[in-house]
Amino acid sequence: MIYRNDKAIFVKIAERICDDILSGRYQEGERVPSVRELAAEYEVNTNTALRAFDILQRDDILLQQRGIGMLVAKGAKRKIRSARKKEFLTKDMHEFFRQLTLLDLTIEDVVSAWETYKQS
Repeated sequence: MIYRNDKAIFVKIAERICDDILSGRYQEGERVPSVRELAAEYEVNTNTALRAFDILQRDDILLQQRGIGMLVAKGAKRKIRSARKKEFLTKDMHEFFRQLTLLDLTIEDVVSAWETYKQS
């Protein structure tokens, strides 16, 4: 995910943190890595990591607690899931349906692929 070129690196890092919140790696009220830790993990400049945190603070996903660092805000998981569902249904589904049409795939093909995915 981090190495695709369609988005700025700081946006991809913010999305990765959101992925970690959705997956349960970080719980509400739990501390996330510091700017320096994040920069080291992704091998980016600390300003890049700081910009990712700025996005997440602006969107009320993370909050700064003095002396502790960045914490996952209450309701963050719900906010992320809601925003991503909206984006998926309004943007990604259109492209998905377009590809189904272009590739002459059926709903049965999709269901079969979904079942295989769930079992993996």
